[in-house]
Amino acid sequence: MSLATVIATPNRLSGWTVPRAMGFALVTLGFLAGQSLRAQAFGAPDSFADLAETVSPAVVNITTSTVIEAPAGPGPMVPEGSPFEDFFRDFNDQFNQDQGDQPPEAQRSQALGSGFVISADGYIVTNNHVIEGADEIEVEFFSGERLDAKLVGTDTKTDIAVLKVESDKPLPFVSFGDSDVMRVGDWVMAVGNPLGQGFSVSAGIVSARNRELQGAYDDFIQTDAAINRGNSGGPLFNLDGEVIGVNTAILSPNGGSIGIGFSMASNVVSKVVDQLRDFGETRRGWLGVKIQDVTPDVAEALGLAEAKGALVTDVPEGPAMDAGVKAGDIITSFDGVEVGDTRELVRRVADTEVGKAVELVVLRDGKSEVLTITLGRREQAEAAAEPDKKPEQAAPVQKEVLGMKLSALTEELRGQLNIPKGTDGLVVSDIDPASEAYGKGLRAGDLIVEAGQQRLVTIADFEARVAEARDAGRKSLLLLIRREGDPRFVALSVAP
Repeated sequence: MSLATVIATPNRLSGWTVPRAMGFALVTLGFLAGQSLRAQAFGAPDSFADLAETVSPAVVNITTSTVIEAPAGPGPMVPEGSPFEDFFRDFNDQFNQDQGDQPPEAQRSQALGSGFVISADGYIVTNNHVIEGADEIEVEFFSGERLDAKLVGTDTKTDIAVLKVESDKPLPFVSFGDSDVMRVGDWVMAVGNPLGQGFSVSAGIVSARNRELQGAYDDFIQTDAAINRGNSGGPLFNLDGEVIGVNTAILSPNGGSIGIGFSMASNVVSKVVDQLRDFGETRRGWLGVKIQDVTPDVAEALGLAEAKGALVTDVPEGPAMDAGVKAGDIITSFDGVEVGDTRELVRRVADTEVGKAVELVVLRDGKSEVLTITLGRREQAEAAAEPDKKPEQAAPVQKEVLGMKLSALTEELRGQLNIPKGTDGLVVSDIDPASEAYGKGLRAGDLIVEAGQQRLVTIADFEARVAEARDAGRKSLLLLIRREGDPRFVALSVAP
């Protein structure tokens, strides 16, 4: 069964909508409905009652209100081309005439979610999708007290938001725990506002760790604790009453819980929350490189003993260029910590203080080099980045190598593909769909910039690199490809 991904916004009480998708769907919890089918687990605590009683005063229900435009008329929406289209158009026109062509009044819709208090002075954590677009935010406590909340800041990359309420007395709160010490099989308890029913508790275990769903900073804890529509933004507790996750999404074929829920790990959330409280925005470190994982075939092409580290594909202007990082370098260590893959490097860089000088160890031409780099700020770099220009497909050429028809880069092709001056290489004008190159993602219009970590200008250069790899007994040749301005490395077999 295929896996379809649906990202939903919070439910609007004026009309619930259930996302439809063939197969399973990933649904944000503001949109969840249904019952949980939970697997049996053994060794449960005698009761979760003491834990629930302790943490419940710090868990809140969140109601948001948003003004939406009213429909132009009373009739339903019908698909374009429907046999009823003309009928409802005439009906709506007549209705508007009867109303004197007065514009319809705007309507207000509501959405529900959950959250939790993290300080006595009223800071509250929830999901960004719970409060996104809201004009008014109201928080209801376990005691029944209601307070208006103001938005402090949001982070769409981790789907986290921080709110603030004003109270004339200190509020009960909970603290973040260390999500990294949680093991698969540990007991957890979810608390929230499922289906708008108010305070509710469910228990389960950690089903899996380090789940990645959609974002570069994802670190989800998977749990079978029952979480449903309205649980978004609610806490996932360990048995010590510490928050080790924020309930965010479920995997479901129908929008209801089947016991596969995801909570963003507290060690990610706590860093984001600290920045949102201090600055009202995130401030992530930025290295200034484009990278890809070192796959086994790439490792073989480079003569590496194991496939690990982050392979640099491009170095635009920024901190890495200033520090001397080059395309083709393999980053093996960042700030004293060994780098396993690109995901790990991205998270470590993002968690590092902007402006900090760190040591970067790279593997270059088979030797390790230590570089010192002062990190920039990712948000500023992303705001200044220009969108890549989309190239047009190059004209066919006759020379075929490794299943690809190649052409030297002429000025005419440079203009067609929007390739800047100073960039050379070979253009892939056509490719055999049965070739290994096609299977590894190369397509017509790609520009091959390097082969064997050496620049290419002519087809003879490419053929020479292939011959050198074969003579050296290598099974594959590492190519640097550029597509729409985005570089990546691909290892192709050179076996005759």
